[in-house]
Amino acid sequence: MRQFGHLIVNLLAIVVLGIGGGLGSAWYMVEAGSRLTTRSFGPWTTWIAAGRPDADPYTRAHTARNGLLPIASTLELSFYAKTDSDGDQLQSACDYAVTVEGLEGAWWDLAAFDRRGGVIPNGADRFTFSSDTAMREPDGRAVIVLARDARPGNWLPVGAGKVTLALTVQDAVLAAAVYAAGPIKPLPTIRKLGCR
Repeated sequence: MRQFGHLIVNLLAIVVLGIGGGLGSAWYMVEAGSRLTTRSFGPWTTWIAAGRPDADPYTRAHTARNGLLPIASTLELSFYAKTDSDGDQLQSACDYAVTVEGLEGAWWDLAAFDRRGGVIPNGADRFTFSSDTAMREPDGRAVIVLARDARPGNWLPVGAGKVTLALTVQDAVLAAAVYAAGPIKPLPTIRKLGCR
């Protein structure tokens, strides 16, 4: 009888571990993706099938869970960064310079969000810069500074806590290269300027 009790306890432990492992791996695949569903370029990551009719179930679940409404990924891609170009977490205690160059001919938009995906409230009501609104350097680059306090030029305010950057690029050639796992135009660098 004692062996039967141990057998039941072992079976229950296996079932609980199996269900927990299954739920955990499903959550991870929906939240972070895998090499099959995402591609990374330095600090930037994109879901390669977002907005496609043949998107895999994890990409569809990620899109639905985060309330995203992507245009077809044959035209537009969204890239997300939670780290700078050196791999350190983006956080509001630090200032960063995001340098956009090499995306000539493409429309792009850069926005900062908190880690829950919400816009960061600020007195300037400034939430994004795009290829249409960003001031350019003489060499054509756009440098956008992320900081809590106001800065001259392209200043994007960040609140308290960790930050996620979203870069949207409309460029059919770039979208095709990402989907085909080919070489792509350089994406913006994210350089830490200093921390408090």
